[in-house]
Amino acid sequence: MLLSGATGFIGRALGPALEAAGHEVRAGTRRPEGYSGAGSPVGLDVLDGASVAAAMADCDAAFYLVHSMESHNFAARDREAATIFARAAAADGVRVVYLGGLGDAGSAGSTSEHLGSRHEVGQILRDGCDGVELRAAIVVGAGSTGFEILRQLVDRLPVMVCPRWVTTRCQPIGLDDVVRYLCAGPCLPAGVYEIGGADVLTYEQMMRRYATLTGHRRLILKVPVLSPSLSSHWIGLVTDQPPSVARPLAEGLSVEVVVTDDRIRGLVPFEPLGFDEAMRRALGPA
Repeated sequence: MLLSGATGFIGRALGPALEAAGHEVRAGTRRPEGYSGAGSPVGLDVLDGASVAAAMADCDAAFYLVHSMESHNFAARDREAATIFARAAAADGVRVVYLGGLGDAGSAGSTSEHLGSRHEVGQILRDGCDGVELRAAIVVGAGSTGFEILRQLVDRLPVMVCPRWVTTRCQPIGLDDVVRYLCAGPCLPAGVYEIGGADVLTYEQMMRRYATLTGHRRLILKVPVLSPSLSSHWIGLVTDQPPSVARPLAEGLSVEVVVTDDRIRGLVPFEPLGFDEAMRRALGPA
Protein backbone atom coordinates (compact mmCIF):
# COMPACT_ATOMS: atom_id res chain seq x y z
CA MET A 1 0.00 0.00 0.00
CA LEU A 2 1.33 3.44 -0.95
CA LEU A 3 0.33 6.02 1.64
CA SER A 4 0.65 9.54 0.27
CA GLY A 5 0.46 12.26 2.89
CA ALA A 6 1.94 9.86 5.44
CA THR A 7 3.02 12.71 7.73
CA GLY A 8 -0.39 14.41 7.70
CA PHE A 9 -3.18 14.18 10.26
CA ILE A 10 -4.99 11.25 8.60
CA GLY A 11 -1.84 9.57 7.32
CA ARG A 12 -0.26 9.35 10.78
CA ALA A 13 -3.31 7.42 12.01
CA LEU A 14 -3.86 5.31 8.89
CA GLY A 15 -0.30 3.98 8.55
CA PRO A 16 -0.28 2.00 11.84
CA ALA A 17 -3.78 0.67 11.14
CA LEU A 18 -2.73 -0.65 7.72
CA GLU A 19 0.32 -2.33 9.24
CA ALA A 20 -1.84 -3.85 11.99
CA ALA A 21 -4.07 -5.29 9.26
CA GLY A 22 -1.03 -7.05 7.75
CA HIS A 23 -0.28 -4.72 4.85
CA GLU A 24 3.17 -3.63 3.72
CA VAL A 25 3.09 0.16 3.80
CA ARG A 26 5.17 2.58 1.75
CA ALA A 27 5.03 5.95 3.49
CA GLY A 28 5.19 8.62 0.80
CA THR A 29 6.80 11.88 1.89
CA ARG A 30 8.90 14.61 0.32
CA ARG A 31 11.45 14.17 3.14
CA PRO A 32 11.89 10.41 3.62
CA GLU A 33 15.18 10.90 5.46
CA GLY A 34 13.35 12.49 8.39
CA TYR A 35 10.35 10.13 8.51
CA SER A 36 9.79 8.10 11.67
CA GLY A 37 6.22 6.81 11.38
CA ALA A 38 4.68 3.54 10.27
CA GLY A 39 5.85 1.83 7.10
CA SER A 40 8.95 2.21 4.97
CA PRO A 41 9.60 5.80 3.85
CA VAL A 42 9.75 6.53 0.15
CA GLY A 43 10.31 9.84 -1.62
CA LEU A 44 7.09 11.19 -3.08
CA ASP A 45 6.28 14.53 -4.67
CA VAL A 46 2.77 14.38 -6.17
CA LEU A 47 3.66 17.12 -8.67
CA ASP A 48 6.54 15.03 -10.04
CA GLY A 49 5.36 12.21 -12.33
CA ALA A 50 8.61 10.23 -12.08
CA SER A 51 8.49 10.41 -8.29
CA VAL A 52 4.89 9.18 -8.19
CA ALA A 53 5.53 6.34 -10.63
CA ALA A 54 8.57 5.12 -8.69
CA ALA A 55 6.76 5.22 -5.34
CA MET A 56 3.72 3.43 -6.75
CA ALA A 57 5.59 0.65 -8.60
CA ASP A 58 4.29 -2.84 -7.70
CA CYS A 59 1.70 -1.51 -5.25
CA ASP A 60 -1.78 -2.99 -4.98
CA ALA A 61 -3.43 0.18 -3.72
CA ALA A 62 -2.56 3.82 -3.04
CA PHE A 63 -4.14 6.27 -0.62
CA TYR A 64 -4.42 9.85 -1.83
CA LEU A 65 -4.36 12.11 1.25
CA VAL A 66 -2.69 15.27 -0.01
CA HIS A 67 -4.17 18.75 -0.26
CA SER A 68 -2.58 22.12 -1.14
CA MET A 69 -4.69 24.45 1.01
CA GLU A 70 -1.81 26.64 2.15
CA SER A 71 -1.10 27.64 -1.46
CA HIS A 72 -3.00 30.61 -2.94
CA ASN A 73 -3.55 28.59 -6.13
CA PHE A 74 -4.43 25.37 -4.31
CA ALA A 75 -7.15 24.34 -6.79
CA ALA A 76 -4.78 24.39 -9.76
CA ARG A 77 -2.05 22.56 -7.84
CA ASP A 78 -4.48 19.89 -6.65
CA ARG A 79 -5.84 19.46 -10.18
CA GLU A 80 -2.33 18.91 -11.54
CA ALA A 81 -1.32 16.55 -8.73
CA ALA A 82 -4.46 14.43 -9.06
CA THR A 83 -3.95 14.13 -12.82
CA ILE A 84 -0.36 12.94 -12.33
CA PHE A 85 -1.38 10.49 -9.60
CA ALA A 86 -4.27 9.05 -11.66
CA ARG A 87 -2.04 8.59 -14.70
CA ALA A 88 0.55 6.64 -12.71
CA ALA A 89 -2.14 4.50 -11.03
CA ALA A 90 -3.76 3.66 -14.36
CA ALA A 91 -0.40 2.67 -15.86
CA ASP A 92 0.25 0.19 -13.02
CA GLY A 93 -3.35 -0.94 -12.44
CA VAL A 94 -3.35 0.44 -8.88
CA ARG A 95 -6.56 1.04 -6.92
CA VAL A 96 -6.67 4.59 -5.50
CA VAL A 97 -8.54 5.45 -2.30
CA TYR A 98 -9.16 9.17 -1.80
CA LEU A 99 -10.55 11.04 1.19
CA GLY A 100 -12.58 13.98 -0.07
CA GLY A 101 -15.12 16.43 1.29
CA LEU A 102 -18.80 15.90 2.04
CA GLY A 103 -21.42 18.36 0.81
CA ASP A 104 -22.69 20.18 -2.28
CA ALA A 105 -20.22 22.94 -3.14
CA GLY A 106 -22.92 25.05 -4.83
CA SER A 107 -25.79 24.48 -2.42
CA ALA A 108 -28.13 27.15 -1.04
CA GLY A 109 -26.66 29.85 -3.26
CA SER A 110 -23.28 29.44 -1.62
CA THR A 111 -20.04 28.53 -3.28
CA SER A 112 -16.98 26.92 -1.77
CA GLU A 113 -13.82 26.81 -3.86
CA HIS A 114 -12.28 24.50 -1.28
CA LEU A 115 -15.08 21.93 -1.46
CA GLY A 116 -15.36 22.30 -5.22
CA SER A 117 -11.65 21.52 -5.52
CA ARG A 118 -12.01 18.43 -3.31
CA HIS A 119 -14.80 17.15 -5.55
CA GLU A 120 -12.80 17.94 -8.68
CA VAL A 121 -9.84 15.92 -7.38
CA GLY A 122 -12.13 12.97 -6.70
CA GLN A 123 -13.59 13.20 -10.22
CA ILE A 124 -10.11 13.29 -11.79
CA LEU A 125 -9.04 10.22 -9.85
CA ARG A 126 -12.21 8.27 -10.65
CA ASP A 127 -12.09 9.19 -14.34
CA GLY A 128 -8.40 8.46 -14.67
CA CYS A 129 -7.99 5.23 -12.73
CA ASP A 130 -9.70 2.62 -10.55
CA GLY A 131 -10.82 4.88 -7.73
CA VAL A 132 -12.81 4.94 -4.50
CA GLU A 133 -13.72 8.31 -3.01
CA LEU A 134 -14.82 8.65 0.61
CA ARG A 135 -16.46 11.98 1.44
CA ALA A 136 -16.36 13.23 5.03
CA ALA A 137 -17.24 16.39 6.93
CA ILE A 138 -15.22 17.51 9.98
CA VAL A 139 -12.97 14.74 11.25
CA VAL A 140 -12.90 14.82 15.05
CA GLY A 141 -9.34 14.22 16.16
CA ALA A 142 -6.37 16.10 17.61
CA GLY A 143 -4.70 17.85 14.68
CA SER A 144 -7.73 17.98 12.39
CA THR A 145 -8.00 21.52 10.98
CA GLY A 146 -11.77 21.71 11.43
CA PHE A 147 -11.72 20.31 14.95
CA GLU A 148 -8.78 22.47 16.02
CA ILE A 149 -10.60 25.61 14.83
CA LEU A 150 -13.68 24.62 16.83
CA ARG A 151 -11.77 23.85 20.02
CA GLN A 152 -9.57 26.95 19.82
CA LEU A 153 -12.57 29.24 19.33
CA VAL A 154 -14.24 27.78 22.42
CA ASP A 155 -11.05 27.64 24.49
CA ARG A 156 -10.05 31.24 23.76
CA LEU A 157 -13.34 33.18 23.56
CA PRO A 158 -15.63 33.47 26.60
CA VAL A 159 -18.06 35.38 24.38
CA MET A 160 -18.36 34.52 20.70
CA VAL A 161 -20.08 36.76 18.15
CA CYS A 162 -20.79 34.25 15.43
CA PRO A 163 -22.10 34.51 11.86
CA ARG A 164 -25.13 32.62 10.56
CA TRP A 165 -23.03 29.64 9.54
CA VAL A 166 -23.06 28.42 13.15
CA THR A 167 -26.59 27.16 12.42
CA THR A 168 -25.43 25.08 9.45
CA ARG A 169 -25.84 21.34 9.94
CA CYS A 170 -22.80 19.07 9.90
CA GLN A 171 -22.23 15.34 10.39
CA PRO A 172 -18.79 15.10 12.04
CA ILE A 173 -16.97 11.78 12.11
CA GLY A 174 -14.40 10.43 14.57
CA LEU A 175 -10.85 9.80 13.41
CA ASP A 176 -11.07 6.11 14.34
CA ASP A 177 -14.10 5.67 12.09
CA VAL A 178 -12.44 7.45 9.15
CA VAL A 179 -9.45 5.12 9.46
CA ARG A 180 -11.75 2.11 9.56
CA TYR A 181 -13.48 3.16 6.36
CA LEU A 182 -10.19 3.97 4.64
CA CYS A 183 -8.76 0.55 5.52
CA ALA A 184 -11.80 -1.02 3.81
CA GLY A 185 -11.44 1.24 0.77
CA PRO A 186 -9.24 -1.02 -1.38
CA CYS A 187 -11.93 -3.75 -1.25
CA LEU A 188 -14.94 -1.55 -2.02
CA PRO A 189 -16.53 -1.31 -5.47
CA ALA A 190 -15.26 1.75 -7.34
CA GLY A 191 -17.32 4.89 -6.76
CA VAL A 192 -18.21 7.64 -4.28
CA TYR A 193 -19.23 6.91 -0.68
CA GLU A 194 -20.38 9.33 2.00
CA ILE A 195 -19.19 8.68 5.55
CA GLY A 196 -20.31 10.26 8.80
CA GLY A 197 -20.60 9.80 12.53
CA ALA A 198 -23.69 9.02 14.57
CA ASP A 199 -24.77 12.65 15.15
CA VAL A 200 -25.96 15.48 12.93
CA LEU A 201 -25.31 18.79 14.69
CA THR A 202 -25.00 22.49 13.94
CA TYR A 203 -21.62 24.14 14.48
CA GLU A 204 -23.16 25.95 17.45
CA GLN A 205 -24.24 22.63 19.00
CA MET A 206 -20.76 21.22 18.48
CA MET A 207 -19.17 24.22 20.18
CA ARG A 208 -21.59 24.00 23.10
CA ARG A 209 -20.94 20.26 23.51
CA TYR A 210 -17.20 20.84 23.47
CA ALA A 211 -17.60 23.61 26.04
CA THR A 212 -19.62 21.32 28.31
CA LEU A 213 -17.14 18.47 27.99
CA THR A 214 -14.18 20.72 28.81
CA GLY A 215 -15.89 22.62 31.62
CA HIS A 216 -16.15 25.99 29.85
CA ARG A 217 -19.06 28.40 30.17
CA ARG A 218 -19.45 30.21 26.86
CA LEU A 219 -21.89 32.79 25.49
CA ILE A 220 -22.58 32.49 21.76
CA LEU A 221 -24.21 35.47 20.05
CA LYS A 222 -25.34 35.14 16.43
CA VAL A 223 -25.30 38.09 14.04
CA PRO A 224 -27.15 38.13 10.69
CA VAL A 225 -24.25 39.32 8.55
CA LEU A 226 -20.62 38.31 8.69
CA SER A 227 -19.01 37.75 5.29
CA PRO A 228 -16.64 34.87 4.52
CA SER A 229 -13.84 37.43 4.40
CA LEU A 230 -14.64 38.75 7.89
CA SER A 231 -15.18 35.20 9.16
CA SER A 232 -11.78 34.16 7.86
CA HIS A 233 -10.11 37.14 9.57
CA TRP A 234 -11.91 36.25 12.80
CA ILE A 235 -10.79 32.61 12.56
CA GLY A 236 -7.26 33.70 11.66
CA LEU A 237 -7.00 36.09 14.61
CA VAL A 238 -8.36 33.70 17.24
CA THR A 239 -6.92 30.38 16.05
CA ASP A 240 -3.56 29.14 14.82
CA GLN A 241 -4.77 28.83 11.21
CA PRO A 242 -3.11 31.10 8.61
CA PRO A 243 -5.37 33.31 6.44
CA SER A 244 -4.63 31.15 3.38
CA VAL A 245 -6.29 28.22 5.16
CA ALA A 246 -8.97 30.16 7.06
CA ARG A 247 -10.47 31.87 4.00
CA PRO A 248 -11.39 28.78 1.91
CA LEU A 249 -12.62 26.99 5.04
CA ALA A 250 -14.82 29.96 6.05
CA GLU A 251 -16.36 30.03 2.56
CA GLY A 252 -17.51 26.44 3.00
CA LEU A 253 -19.03 26.78 6.49
CA SER A 254 -22.42 27.79 5.08
CA VAL A 255 -22.63 24.51 3.13
CA GLU A 256 -24.58 21.73 4.84
CA VAL A 257 -22.41 18.63 5.14
CA VAL A 258 -24.69 15.71 6.01
CA VAL A 259 -24.68 12.16 4.65
CA THR A 260 -27.49 11.63 2.14
CA ASP A 261 -26.30 8.25 0.79
CA ASP A 262 -25.36 5.70 3.46
CA ARG A 263 -24.69 2.71 1.16
CA ILE A 264 -21.32 2.19 2.77
CA ARG A 265 -22.98 1.21 6.07
CA GLY A 266 -24.04 -2.06 4.41
CA LEU A 267 -20.59 -2.68 2.94
CA VAL A 268 -18.58 -1.78 6.05
CA PRO A 269 -20.98 -2.59 8.89
CA PHE A 270 -20.21 -1.08 12.30
CA GLU A 271 -21.75 1.53 14.59
CA PRO A 272 -19.98 4.89 14.14
CA LEU A 273 -19.02 6.97 17.15
CA GLY A 274 -21.16 9.82 18.43
CA PHE A 275 -19.67 13.31 18.59
CA ASP A 276 -19.13 13.30 22.35
CA GLU A 277 -17.21 10.01 22.36
CA ALA A 278 -15.16 11.07 19.34
CA MET A 279 -14.25 14.26 21.23
CA ARG A 280 -13.23 12.31 24.33
CA ARG A 281 -10.87 10.20 22.23
CA ALA A 282 -9.50 13.29 20.51
CA LEU A 283 -8.80 15.02 23.82
CA GLY A 284 -7.21 11.94 25.39
CA PRO A 285 -6.93 11.21 29.13
CA ALA A 286 -8.19 13.98 31.39
